[in-house]
Amino acid sequence: MQRVWVILGFLFAVGLLTAGVWSYGYRQALSQLSEKAEADLELAADRLSTQMQVYQELAVLMATHPVLRALETPVQQQAARAILLDVADKTSAVNMMYLDRSGQVLASAQPVEWPNMADHPAFRRALQGAMGSAHGVVESSGDRTYSYAAPAFSDAGQVEGVLIVVADVQDVEQTWRGSTEAVFFTDGDGVVFISNRSDLLFWHRDEGQLGLTPPDGGVVDFASVLVGPHEVWELNWGRYLPSRALHLMLDLPVIDMTAEVLVDVAPAQRLAGLQAATVAAICLAFGALLYLATERRRTLAEANTILESRVAQRTHALTAANTALRHEVREREDAEAALKHAQEELIQAGKLSALGQMSAGISHELNQPLMAIQQFADNGAAFLSRGRDEKASENLTRISAMAARMARIIKNLRAFSRNESEPMGKVNLVQVIDTAVELTEARLRTEDVRMDWAPPNNPVYAWGGEVRLVQVFVNLINNAADAMSGQDDRLIRIAIDRGDKLAVTVRDIGPGIENSEKLFEPFYTTKAVGTSEGMGLGLSISYGLVQSFGGNIRGANLDTGALFTVELEPFTEHEVA
Repeated sequence: MQRVWVILGFLFAVGLLTAGVWSYGYRQALSQLSEKAEADLELAADRLSTQMQVYQELAVLMATHPVLRALETPVQQQAARAILLDVADKTSAVNMMYLDRSGQVLASAQPVEWPNMADHPAFRRALQGAMGSAHGVVESSGDRTYSYAAPAFSDAGQVEGVLIVVADVQDVEQTWRGSTEAVFFTDGDGVVFISNRSDLLFWHRDEGQLGLTPPDGGVVDFASVLVGPHEVWELNWGRYLPSRALHLMLDLPVIDMTAEVLVDVAPAQRLAGLQAATVAAICLAFGALLYLATERRRTLAEANTILESRVAQRTHALTAANTALRHEVREREDAEAALKHAQEELIQAGKLSALGQMSAGISHELNQPLMAIQQFADNGAAFLSRGRDEKASENLTRISAMAARMARIIKNLRAFSRNESEPMGKVNLVQVIDTAVELTEARLRTEDVRMDWAPPNNPVYAWGGEVRLVQVFVNLINNAADAMSGQDDRLIRIAIDRGDKLAVTVRDIGPGIENSEKLFEPFYTTKAVGTSEGMGLGLSISYGLVQSFGGNIRGANLDTGALFTVELEPFTEHEVA
């Protein structure tokens, strides 16, 4: 039962809050609507005053026209009528008339119904030396007009005539008729004389009355309600007028009228209703969530005890699993370090294996220059004893060339055999291939293998490690020579392709590749078991080295022989940065 009273109290509080939000939102929306309506009303009033002021100024200017000063003869009167007609046509005035002090019309742009207008309110005001104005309805046509009367003074300062300009109110209304808000202007008698809603024309307001009464005197629905500082009318005056409207008024003493506007408050009501509905929905949703949370809290409290016991059990199991996982991680890290060390040793073993294959040729390459140096030294000594200095100098020059050649061979061997620890960077690919060719030159010459390698004139730069790239191409050259060991004609072609990708091709004319799928697997070899020519690690090592540079190596069979392609990343300056 207590729970029911709590729910009812909550719903009552939500209702009060919703009503308060609606009232506040409605007042705020009316304030904004009032500011907009006030601006629209001032704009319409300024527009009407400005348009009517044109005719007022026209009356003042034309009252002193020289042609109107002398209207004694028919010719003078005809000239005055022509002037007035021309000006009326150009300014859209209904009529322009010049009257004498007695109110007699001396000249007019259009024919007049009453030749004497002494009783015209604007004329009487002008006779007093001031600007006169009046409005009315033409009986014959029913047109609404607004008249301005300007006095014409004689040289002695006396009023000798009056110029009246008649404006058509309908023409003035056309510029703003049909605007969104209902705007109307009432005269001093409370009659609606100008409006952008034709239904309201000639409605009137009696003394002390807030609303308006139709011209036929009928009774219409009307009520006025104050919402804060705002006046809201409740009415039923036609389908072109709102049923509930904000009412504002503005006095216009210049034209002796009062401007009024009716603005539909339905948008303000909808906005306030939307705000109130939103607040109510939020409150109800919050209440529902709070109710559900309260109900679930009890259930959760019961489940919490069971959960704590399970958590304790799981925590114990997770602690044990975590300990085992850390132990396994340490084992994997040790295995990874051992694997990395083994890979480095395997790369070095590949180098030493290649050096072992080239040892006989390298020994010959070193022994031959040594014997030549000894021979040239003996010859040089003999030439010096005989006084033949030129011949001795020639032998010394040859000794120097032989020593330089031996130094270059030893330098390449030392660089090839060392463990490279320098980071990857800019490598001259042409120089790398030249070094690999020079290291294998002795073996190829001993085994009668021809080398087709034409280095380009300009260097080609790639991204990688110089010593490791030399090892890759030494392995490929040695593998090509091994593949052609059982045939008479032996040829190796090396070329650099700078197309879409930077690639180096090594091609032989041997029997080709037997099993391309296992080509780069460790310990895979086509050599006979028990031979000392290798363990099948050369291509596997080369594959790993090229992959570490971000490149790729692949092998394929041709019509005659095999083709190995080494793709490398070209060196660019931004890689250094």
